[in-house]
Order: sequence, then structure tokens, then C-alpha cells
Amino acid sequence: MALHPEFPLVTERLRLRPFTRGDVDAVLAYRGREDVARYLFDPPLSRDECAMAIQQRATQTGLLEEGDRIVLAVETAEGGKLVGEVSLIWRSVEARQGELGWIFHPDHHGQGFATEASNALLDLGFGSADLHRIFARCDARNQSSWRLMERLGMRREAHFREHALFKGAWDEEFYYAILRDEWLALRHAGEV
Repeated sequence: MALHPEFPLVTERLRLRPFTRGDVDAVLAYRGREDVARYLFDPPLSRDECAMAIQQRATQTGLLEEGDRIVLAVETAEGGKLVGEVSLIWRSVEARQGELGWIFHPDHHGQGFATEASNALLDLGFGSADLHRIFARCDARNQSSWRLMERLGMRREAHFREHALFKGAWDEEFYYAILRDEWLALRHAGEV
């Protein structure tokens, strides 16, 4: 399967598009924050690190082989303000599995943007990408993230306790997932 979607992906209030060099300051506004980096593998990023990350993300717009990812800037349809990013990673060709991820500026939490953008990527993953299962994971302390997974109709499948060292302490991680048939049923019923 090769997937090269046409961009932008448009939802009711958002446009999901590839990153551009002009996004550096908007990304730095959230990726440079300690409260955002708390649950990410990276520490807060400098402006130069943001520029390098955007250069890499700008090319991550299709799925050709296992491990490829689509990483998209999420901007408001009205005003074009960049509020975060979403990603879909092709984790297994044979099992047709993907991983969903997101990072949003805290100023835009609680407005449904992460739910709306993630729904668009789930539609892409279970539609054009023909994935069978999509999972997401987060630090167990990241209540906002695992509650988003639940709003998306995902179920908690695992709770890994003290399974890895993360930023100098033992990590607790939740895994959530949803199957294609479950997602399609929820979409058909208008529940997500």
C-alpha cells in the first residue's frame, strides 16, 4: 500500500496540512514549553531544533513502507492559526497497524481541536490507508491524552507499570487502541 493523501485535510473547523518553514515560531510557541515537553521524549526545543524538526516533518506526508509517518500541522480554518500537530505512523505492514499521536498548544486545550484533528487521521488510517488497528499511547499521568483516546472510542488495552526509565524516573504508560470495524461503527452511528 502506498498512501499519498491530497492536502489539506479539511474538517469543520480545521485544516491539516504539511509543515512549512514558516511554521517555526508557531511550533516553538508550544514545543519550547516545559509543560508540553513533560510527557514527550524530547526536552523543550530551541528555535534551531524546531527549525530542524519542521524540515524533517515537511517531508513526512505519505506512507510507503513500514515505519513511515504522516505528520501534519493543525491550523484553524478561520484565521489559519497553527494550534498543534498530529501524526499517523505505519507500525506494521503485515498486521496493518498504525499509531496515532498529537501535540497541541496548551492555549488551545479544551476546544475539541485535538479530537477533531485525530478523527480526521483515524478516517485516513481506516479509509485510504486500510489499516486494521490503530493504537495510541501516553504517560499514565497525562490525563488529557488518555481522555482524548477514550473520546475517540479507543479502549485501554495495557497499563505498563515502571517499564522504562523516562527522564530519570520510572515510566507508567497506557496503551489504547481501536479496530477498523469499531471505528466505522462509531462513525456510522455519529458517536465520534
